[in-house]
Amino acid sequence: MSDDVWVVVPCFNEASVIAEVVGDLRSKFTHVVCVDDGSTDDTAAQAVRAGATLVRHPVNLGQGAALQTGVEYARRRAGARYFATFDADGQHRTEDLVVMIERLRTEPVDIVIGSRFASADTAKPPWFKRTILRVATATSRHARQLGLTDTHNGLRAFNRTVADRLDLTINGMGHASEFISLISENGWRVTEQSVDIAYTPYSRSRGQSILNGVNVLTDGLVRNRMRR
Repeated sequence: MSDDVWVVVPCFNEASVIAEVVGDLRSKFTHVVCVDDGSTDDTAAQAVRAGATLVRHPVNLGQGAALQTGVEYARRRAGARYFATFDADGQHRTEDLVVMIERLRTEPVDIVIGSRFASADTAKPPWFKRTILRVATATSRHARQLGLTDTHNGLRAFNRTVADRLDLTINGMGHASEFISLISENGWRVTEQSVDIAYTPYSRSRGQSILNGVNVLTDGLVRNRMRR
């Protein structure tokens, strides 16, 4: 068990899968904090029963806001040295996160980002999402400068240096592009880790809509324009 690691899981109406996600994480990590982002189902109760620490938003604010809330909570915990973000829909693998945390401990890096495109051996997203992700990376000046291949992967691991200065201002899905910009602006040392994604019918239903893809691109473009 890793007592100095806090895993942040943003949740919105994930009652059917959250217990399994938390249980799997808790098999390797002591501290899992679920940020219930205004769910209207049984997500909060299921997360607590599975052993997670619960933080709640009374209304739905968006994944970026939930992540910021979770990191702020985690960085106030005594002994917290390493942090991670992990999606609630069951698409990430705990085994990949274990490797990413170990790299933080042993390599001169501040943040490790999961990538679906760093290796030819990993499962690729459905065609629509793959197109959106490729466009998002191609249009990100910071991603190009940093040599990153996957700017919208929710699986990340980072150290105290990043956690203490993380200040996400985009509440929605565009927070992922903002995260990449913050890496560049703060000079954090970054590397990628090839990860496998489980594209189950459930995870596909949660993140593949055209509107979601448009929001990803729009939020990132707005943020880039504001920072100029």
